[in-house]
Amino acid sequence: MLSACAVAACCLAPCTAVAQVSASDSVYQHAKGNRLSIGGYGEIAYSRNFYSDNPFRYSNPSYYKNDPSHGRFDIPHAVLYVGYDFGKGWSMGMEIEFEHGGSGGAIEKEAEEGGEWEAETEKGGEVELEQFWVQKSFAPWANIRFGHIVLPFGLTNAHHEPLNFFTVYRPEGERTIIPSTWHQTGISFWGRAGDFRYEVQFTGGLDAMMFDRTYWIGKGAQSPWEFEVANKFGLLARIDNYTIPGLRLGLSGYYGKTMHNTFPHDLETDGNRYKDIEGNIYLGSFDFTYNDHNWIARGYADYGYISDAQAISAIKANQSSGTSPYRKTAFGSHAVAVSIEAGYDVFSQFNKLRRSGQKLYVFGHYEYYDSYINSMANQYTKKNIVAAGVNYYPVPQIVVKAEYNHRFFKSQYNDEPALNIGVAYEGFFL
Repeated sequence: MLSACAVAACCLAPCTAVAQVSASDSVYQHAKGNRLSIGGYGEIAYSRNFYSDNPFRYSNPSYYKNDPSHGRFDIPHAVLYVGYDFGKGWSMGMEIEFEHGGSGGAIEKEAEEGGEWEAETEKGGEVELEQFWVQKSFAPWANIRFGHIVLPFGLTNAHHEPLNFFTVYRPEGERTIIPSTWHQTGISFWGRAGDFRYEVQFTGGLDAMMFDRTYWIGKGAQSPWEFEVANKFGLLARIDNYTIPGLRLGLSGYYGKTMHNTFPHDLETDGNRYKDIEGNIYLGSFDFTYNDHNWIARGYADYGYISDAQAISAIKANQSSGTSPYRKTAFGSHAVAVSIEAGYDVFSQFNKLRRSGQKLYVFGHYEYYDSYINSMANQYTKKNIVAAGVNYYPVPQIVVKAEYNHRFFKSQYNDEPALNIGVAYEGFFL
């Protein structure tokens, strides 16, 4: 999604806290004399993971303890976005994202095959229309947006472009336990007044049948259909404050119903028997960004609760197997994610390098998250992550990243260290 930093024609990397507003504000701010805007961002990454890549490494840790390391090349995101100002306060924005190199695949429930699920996959990855909206702007403090929009819950969803985090990949906690990047169809009212930026959104609800132990509600916004199921709805609110120079403080919250938001409606459940099970979601988040005195620091704290988690998990377990897109695994009623990172521009201490516009941030990063914290068992879902590395900016729109990343588990599991290297860009071409 498009940050205010990305939309400025003279974008300086990394974003300042004053510029770092919601990731979906692109067209309104960019279209100052230019009606058409075309831009994008992209990431190229290589990882060497010094642990087993076997999918059963958590169920039988000792067996896979001495497995060899493995390497991966990846294109996490390649994004093209387009904005147009029609005049008289009307504008549109669109973003097409290719994740991990794109995809070729579909899944359908075939009536001709007796109602069986059929799936065909040609390659991995995803292609998504992450934004497509029409907006009417009445004033800086009053804008209404209709269509497919970003839900700016937490730090990563609101500021997820590659110049907005030090690590090669997006912060792991938020991109695991909640949808990332979270985008759904709905309506948004947003604006800016004084030192505050605010937004309220009404969208389709998440799907409880997509929740699971590892990702909590992270897969709940995904739809394998040609439409987005909207039997239930969600409400999001966010406010950011910019009073202190160089500092942005943000609060966001979400409430929604998730049970009975399936296709076909109440798929493989007894509608009367389970009619009182709602699966209400309550999410809250605090996040901040500080950018001043050659330092950048960012952090977030997310917490969430789902009602009727145990009952819905039992219903999910009774689904038929096969090619159904719905998940049979249980999920917990609570989840948490916390992260903080800070980096210092060492080139700021050298006059020649500072005048050239180059930057070199040396950073440290910490995360803790657990997608299944109500479990009595010792789960692999509880993770502490420590990372350290550098971000080098040869020009403001390009960053070269390198980091050592170590994922710590409880004692019965094997830790997961890795080396990650990446190159990313972000900016407008027109």
